[in-house]
Amino acid sequence: MENLKIKQRLTALRDVMKKEKIDYYMIPTADFHNSEYVGAYFTVREYFCGFTGSNGTLLVWQEGAGLWTDGRYFIQAENELAGTGVTLFRMAEEGVPTLHEFLKDNMKEGQTLGFDGRVVPAAEGVLLEKKLADKKISFVYDKDLAEAVWKERPAMSCEKLRVLSNEIAGMSTKEKLASVMEEVKKGGADRLLLTKLDDLMWLFNVRGGDVECNPVALSYGYIGEEESILFIQQDALCEETKKYLAENHITVRPYDTIMDFLEKEAGKDTKIMLDKRHCSYCLYKKAAAGAKVVEGKNPTELKKAVKNATELANMEKIYIKDSVAVTKFIFWLKQNIGKMEITEITAADYLEGLRRQVPEFLDLSFPTISAYKENAAMMHYEATPESFKVLAPEGMLLVDSGGQYMGGTTDVTRTIVLGPISDEIKCHYTAVAAGMLNLSNAKWLYGCTGRNLDILARAPLWNMNMDYKCGTGHGVGYILNVHEGPQGLRWRFAEGATEAVIEEGMDVTNEPGVYIEGSHGIRIENVMVAKNDVKNTDGQFMHFETLTYVPIDLDAIDIKYMTEETRVYLNLYHKKVYEKIAPHLNEEERTWLAEATREV
Repeated sequence: MENLKIKQRLTALRDVMKKEKIDYYMIPTADFHNSEYVGAYFTVREYFCGFTGSNGTLLVWQEGAGLWTDGRYFIQAENELAGTGVTLFRMAEEGVPTLHEFLKDNMKEGQTLGFDGRVVPAAEGVLLEKKLADKKISFVYDKDLAEAVWKERPAMSCEKLRVLSNEIAGMSTKEKLASVMEEVKKGGADRLLLTKLDDLMWLFNVRGGDVECNPVALSYGYIGEEESILFIQQDALCEETKKYLAENHITVRPYDTIMDFLEKEAGKDTKIMLDKRHCSYCLYKKAAAGAKVVEGKNPTELKKAVKNATELANMEKIYIKDSVAVTKFIFWLKQNIGKMEITEITAADYLEGLRRQVPEFLDLSFPTISAYKENAAMMHYEATPESFKVLAPEGMLLVDSGGQYMGGTTDVTRTIVLGPISDEIKCHYTAVAAGMLNLSNAKWLYGCTGRNLDILARAPLWNMNMDYKCGTGHGVGYILNVHEGPQGLRWRFAEGATEAVIEEGMDVTNEPGVYIEGSHGIRIENVMVAKNDVKNTDGQFMHFETLTYVPIDLDAIDIKYMTEETRVYLNLYHKKVYEKIAPHLNEEERTWLAEATREV
């Protein structure tokens, strides 16, 4: 079926491209800070192609358009792009050109590539310059062409900034600033241009609300030893926040003055450290025009990822409360399926209601994925009022959800049996559970990255010649973004990709899965924290401690597909689930949990 709305928007965009003499126009998924999730103002790519996933780049030219996205979104993108005339390019699949390869192969010598340089990271812009240099491609990066087409574009968000107490943050802003500046000086710079929103929130011990489910504020930081500057929308500040910032020697300037400021700063022989992965191409060009740019990773990124003792203690408490909510939800669902109408949406709403009963609850950490039967094969499926399934006492419901709390950010997935399932599904489910348990019980020598550990979760599926087209895990923020780096768990080597040693205090998700298009999807996800173990002449050994304690559905486990070792792991995990969660349940729920966590 033809999608006339999207086609009309693309036609209007191509008309503007002609007027501006732009041959190809690139639209990534980002805001001015290269954020993974963005506010409504920045959903330009979605506006022009209809694809709603969190990762993807749209390329438009006069004769066509293409969307590049990763394996998490192949099924979703295929559905959402239907009838738009936009071609789906499945990233990392055999025979599929990368965006750079496509541009190099298809652009003619002397043509012009356009993009809004405020939403393209400097690393990408510089790489494009190199890749297309031999074709003498011109770049137009100071125009947001959406402004001429999107007449009803939402306003940029501006929510109030809130300050975290030291009892919640565990480390004062002054201590963090001193620690970060020490790294900046070691790197040969005297200023840090910080554009990554969650890093800024962590450094200044503040939280905002400018991105749905992500407690961040649109802002920039210019960090110095004596004074730091926060560029932020003035309406985001109350008198109390202004006083707090002043006490910490943080000067406030309007959000939209960052370009002019850098232009003036460039002539002062200043050495500015910036991270090209996150700093926009426009800001990079402005900073590099006169000042000496010192390229390096934001020192805040690693410091933020290693949670301090206060953060870890708060997280442990919050994860128990969150696990209780999810466990109560599973009990409710199993007791009521077939007795009342429950949909993908009302199931998600019920779980959110349970979380809202937790006193520390602030918001969801991402929109809940509640996917029934074949919908679960789409990793990031989202039910809508116009399109959802009614649950029945058969098959499975996958629920991936989390909460933002004053004390932690959670992320948990359970695939719940609602009725009869096939032996094939039990085989797949058991393999996923085995992989998750293998990784949970890993022991390794310090120095390993996620690439060393990922195979532990995949092994049961690889042994069946199966795989899932995504990483196994990601870091989780502390009252911050649910996806956090630099740590992650993935097996594939990628040139230039960030890889980080797993440090004590880093948290990471553990979420293997199976996704069979048109049939079913399975994911089981816990969050774990890396801890030091035995240290001897062979080195520092490490292990994971689990934060999430929610039962794994034994109705989908067939022990003939498990090794003795993973069976023991399952029983030990379930013993802990009962010990930690049962005290918070009523008698009926406890009786059910005892059966749900029985030894197998």
